[in-house]
Amino acid sequence: MAQAQDAAPPAEAAPGEDTQAAGTGEGLIVVTGSRIQRDGYNAPTPLTVLQTEDIEATAPANIADFVNQIPSVIGSATPASSNLSMSAGTSGLNTINLRGLGTNRTLVLLNGQRSVGSALGGQVDVNTFPQGLISGVEVVTGGASAAYGSDAVTGVVNFILDEDFTGLKAGAEAGITTYGDAPNYRLDLTFGTPFADGRGHILLNGELAVKDGLHGVPRDWNDKGWYQITNPAYAPGNGEPERLIVDQVGLGLATPGGLITDGPLRGLYFGQGGAIGQFDFGTVANPWIIGGDWAMTQVNDTQSLDPEENRKSIFGRISYEVAPWLNVFAQGSYARSVNQGQLGIHRNQGNVTIQADNAFLPEEVRSALLAAGETSFRFGTTNADLGIRTNRTTRGVQRYVVGANGEFPLFADYARWDVYYQKGIANTREEALGIANNTRFALATDAVFAPAGNALGVAQGTIVCRSSLTDTDNGCVPLNRFGVGVADPAALDWILGDLYRKQRFEQNVVAANLSFTAFDLPAGPLSVAIGGEHRTEEVSGYVEDRYQSGWFTGNYLPSFGDYSVTEGYIEVLAPVFDGFDVNGAIRATDYSTSGYVTTWKLGATFEPIDGLRFRATRSRDIRAPNLAELFTAGSTRTNTVLDPFNNNQSTPFAGTSTGNPRLEPEKADQWGVGVVVQPRFFPGFSASVDYYDIKIKDAIDSLDAQTIIDRCHEGVSEYCAAIVRGPNDFGTNLQIFESPFNFASQRARGLDFETSYRTDLGAGALTLRGIATLYLENTVDNGIDPAIDIVGENTAYGNPEFVYRMIASYADGPLRLNLIGRGISSGTYDNSFVECTSGCPESSATARTINTNHIDGAFYLDASVYHDFSLGMSELSLFFAVSNLLDKDPPVVGSGPAGSAYATPATNQSLFDLLGRTFRIGATIAF
Repeated sequence: MAQAQDAAPPAEAAPGEDTQAAGTGEGLIVVTGSRIQRDGYNAPTPLTVLQTEDIEATAPANIADFVNQIPSVIGSATPASSNLSMSAGTSGLNTINLRGLGTNRTLVLLNGQRSVGSALGGQVDVNTFPQGLISGVEVVTGGASAAYGSDAVTGVVNFILDEDFTGLKAGAEAGITTYGDAPNYRLDLTFGTPFADGRGHILLNGELAVKDGLHGVPRDWNDKGWYQITNPAYAPGNGEPERLIVDQVGLGLATPGGLITDGPLRGLYFGQGGAIGQFDFGTVANPWIIGGDWAMTQVNDTQSLDPEENRKSIFGRISYEVAPWLNVFAQGSYARSVNQGQLGIHRNQGNVTIQADNAFLPEEVRSALLAAGETSFRFGTTNADLGIRTNRTTRGVQRYVVGANGEFPLFADYARWDVYYQKGIANTREEALGIANNTRFALATDAVFAPAGNALGVAQGTIVCRSSLTDTDNGCVPLNRFGVGVADPAALDWILGDLYRKQRFEQNVVAANLSFTAFDLPAGPLSVAIGGEHRTEEVSGYVEDRYQSGWFTGNYLPSFGDYSVTEGYIEVLAPVFDGFDVNGAIRATDYSTSGYVTTWKLGATFEPIDGLRFRATRSRDIRAPNLAELFTAGSTRTNTVLDPFNNNQSTPFAGTSTGNPRLEPEKADQWGVGVVVQPRFFPGFSASVDYYDIKIKDAIDSLDAQTIIDRCHEGVSEYCAAIVRGPNDFGTNLQIFESPFNFASQRARGLDFETSYRTDLGAGALTLRGIATLYLENTVDNGIDPAIDIVGENTAYGNPEFVYRMIASYADGPLRLNLIGRGISSGTYDNSFVECTSGCPESSATARTINTNHIDGAFYLDASVYHDFSLGMSELSLFFAVSNLLDKDPPVVGSGPAGSAYATPATNQSLFDLLGRTFRIGATIAF
């Protein structure tokens, strides 16, 4: 699996020999948390090195799936977990999140160079990198802003390309689950050749990857109706828990074909073809029911468990050694991806008013309503006839790099230098398909019988829209909403639309670096690295006016903005005495939006005896606000909250996020200490333990809508300013603004463990490796509410307490066997919850009572086998891999009590295995 920076090198390497660049090509900038090229086993900042054999052992469908199994990487965005992020434009991304502190605090590099983001927040989609060329991944698990600039608060993930590949290599692989669904395949072709007597090199790579996806949630674990709901027996002070985690729960305010939710006809529902039935409410816990006809109202299988994906990429590079001191290169790449996933249904939870004269209302219902002295009723429906809302995001990412590097004599040694210019362009088209227009939806619902002599000129008794009688040119087509399979396709065509937004992100980078040995000290040479960088980031967008407001969801707005940053750094490595080195760096940074800031790092390594090494670092790191936080024009989604101003009734709202150009950079103070053991008396064994402590101040954050309205109800006036009530263009009477501010602080602490052992066994070699992270703290303090530590929370945006991965590998000539165990500790729904079943204390927004606050952990086994064959002048490698060998279901996580809970599968989509046992088979042939 992962090999630590200070883990034992491969058996053929001499102790202390630098093995990091093996097979990766000369001239590669290797990330070690330092710009000074040195033996990675002696650097003060911990580094996890993932090499080709580590990647192959997992046989991932894409490289991001592999990196996300590293215990220090937690809470990353994947196409499955980001599927609902349609309005934000981040659906379909594969991004990396170190320490659970957010993807925007992890710097992702390709060969030591920045890459353009694939979304407004600057997130780098790892799927845009040439997967077939990646020979390794290096993960710096510590602050590195002084060496690499903004965003490296929690560390750096560097994807290494095999730039010196020579020959022709073709690969094909495919996967499918044990249930026969979610098939996928990948093809790649790589060609590399030297020219000009080896002074030049050409490298080409192309890739095609396709996932059919898995729409819906066809798994037994999702069929039990598990949710987190408000306890119907709860009243302040009565000793009952306020929240319940229970099964056999369904929506109580809507059915697929419609449900009358108030008045004398409450409980009448409309089924297939408009058939009328009486709904069994079981126990009511608005907006939920327990028991009764709970299964009828389930809609948490309408998302995509695994969205569709179609990726194509091409990469080319040419390099030429002009002279020993000058090597020039140029490379270009283009990656196009299309991701598509289901978002769920259009739900109206009892908030539609139906008039007694509605032409589609069955006569028996109309008569009963009028006989009861009523002229209207409230109606709830999940609108089965409208179909499933869908998102589709198309991204085209171009990246061009030209540069030069080399070395020349300086002082008593050689100096290494590099300079490059990079232009990155990402063009996106974000689409929301099959979305209802709120105005048209309401007009089509209000259908009546045309009176005699009507302005439309249609026969008396013809069903028309009431609005068309006075506005004959509005084009309204009446809609029957009373049942399933009853809607006129023409009405659906008039109501539904396909929204889109185009965005363009452009990044320009000019950077230069120089490292050299200045002079000799008594204990060794003083090494120096200096460099500078200028970077610009820009966004522009386009949305047709008709798609900017008035829709059930989407409501895209175009964003415009740009900023630039200029920075320079110097780094020094000084051997103080034999076995004790000090490493320091300082970087001056000037942002056009937020001004000047300084970052720095001081680190040391101390080896008092052979095989025992101590290391420590102290640093100031930053994260500057990104394009989304600065310039978002205002994306709006519709969802629901429990409105405490209305007896905690489930209430639709429009959630609007806008940028804040007055944001300043976050500042992080962190330190780490560690020990590495490589005993000479135990050849092949190594172990390391590292402690980290990160404190972020002026953290950029925003609060969720439920928190805002709860705090406002409790009298905190700062929150009330973000709430606007009254009819709006988004079809709700409530709008909540969720904009970012520099108002929070955050602290994260933890321990990283790594161990490895390699020994001969029979005719082959056995390697055992383990890596784990114990998260001790991840506390967020917004300055108003009590600080909350999310370590141990296994829900979305939480942070498991303990994550580990172990691997046993055996290699005997052409045969390689791998067995992997990976696990996550059990946890809670919310650390602020108070678990009780009776005699509960008073419940509040910051200490809610709940009947159970436990979420199970998970352990998975994976296995793979590889075999190499010689076929004349070619080499053939075959593999077969199984992930989740025991087909373990994910732990149940009941979502709720409001928001998107109704359509969310009953587990944590970013933490646990969703598909079950999956088989993968593939072959690579090289000439």
